[in-house]
Amino acid sequence: MLEELGISFGTALIVLLALYFIVKWAVRNGIKEAYRDITGKVTTEDIEEEQVRNELDLNEEEK
Repeated sequence: MLEELGISFGTALIVLLALYFIVKWAVRNGIKEAYRDITGKVTTEDIEEEQVRNELDLNEEEK
């Protein structure tokens, strides 16, 4: 079937893996956003990301 489409097995595998991770990322972000909307709470990942951003902003201001 892949030969009829003109793509190799390796190319199909790479495309499917990329599609898997894109869908996984989208679903994960959708669930996090819905959680924030429903509960009004911030997730631990958001807190960690904010701390990293604050540290990077401090380092940039020192220069």
